[in-house]
Amino acid sequence: MGMDLEPLGDRVIVEPGEGEEKTASGIVIPDTAKEKPQEGEVVAVGPGRYEDGDLIPLDVEPGDTVIYSKYGGTEVKVAGKEYLILSERDILAKKKAKAKAKAKAKKK
Repeated sequence: MGMDLEPLGDRVIVEPGEGEEKTASGIVIPDTAKEKPQEGEVVAVGPGRYEDGDLIPLDVEPGDTVIYSKYGGTEVKVAGKEYLILSERDILAKKKAKAKAKAKAKKK
């Protein structure tokens, strides 16, 4: 991860994606008009949450690509990079490994 930040409890640190660069019709979107990204890569996870005295581990792990609530989390800047600290309940879904592999193949 390259930073001295460790999430506590059910918190997750996510590196937000870039957001859309172009519309479906090919119009370039300037930075000032971009929607806040709702997708990013998990870079660190806390130990989990306690329920009835038992530690329940989180459903995500570093390297997972997740989709999170538009207004969830707290933005932080560490060593010049933007990160988002989310509670696990702000994470709506995670992409499956096949979807991640296809996305990487498309970028090449």
